[in-house]
Amino acid sequence: MSEILFYLGAIMIIIGGICDLFGALGLLRFPNFYIRLHAATVGTIGGAAVPLFGVGFLALGSDFLPHKHAIAGASFITGIIVLLAAPAGAHALAYAAHKAKLVKWQPKVDHLAEVKNDD
Repeated sequence: MSEILFYLGAIMIIIGGICDLFGALGLLRFPNFYIRLHAATVGTIGGAAVPLFGVGFLALGSDFLPHKHAIAGASFITGIIVLLAAPAGAHALAYAAHKAKLVKWQPKVDHLAEVKNDD
């Protein structure tokens, strides 16, 4: 069982590195703020939360760590906090940029138009 946890953790850390790479490429290549914000969120969740869960599994699967349960618990709790905070932060950034009209954006449908009228 510890071997399975060890390999699962290593695979999750590699997946996190790939998500970080794709998020960085998206920040460089995507055309506007909103799509770049999506790439940043993918990089944050995939590149931070997934490897944190991987570190937790890696710690649980190793036999030589003296405090492996503390390391795994801290990794899992930090990963859950990242999973909760990253989408909320991205949403707040997108909403603020939309309200302040900082980004030139020509949508076909604007679902926030009714919110603009409530000001």
